[in-house]
Amino acid sequence: MPEEDKQSEQVLDRKSAAKYLGYSPGTLAVWHCIKRYDLPLIKIGRSVRYRKSDLDKFLEDRLRA
Repeated sequence: MPEEDKQSEQVLDRKSAAKYLGYSPGTLAVWHCIKRYDLPLIKIGRSVRYRKSDLDKFLEDRLRA
């Protein structure tokens, strides 16, 4: 990915990411805790963020399964 794309990539908090995926924020937290899916996240202190591109890839992978 070109450097300028990385810098401008959209990052969502857990609540927004859950809404985007159609799940609850608690579901995403559980998935991370039990390692149910390989859904990368970014931790900044106690805050959790998800790259929109990772969420799109997650959805695309689920559609192929």
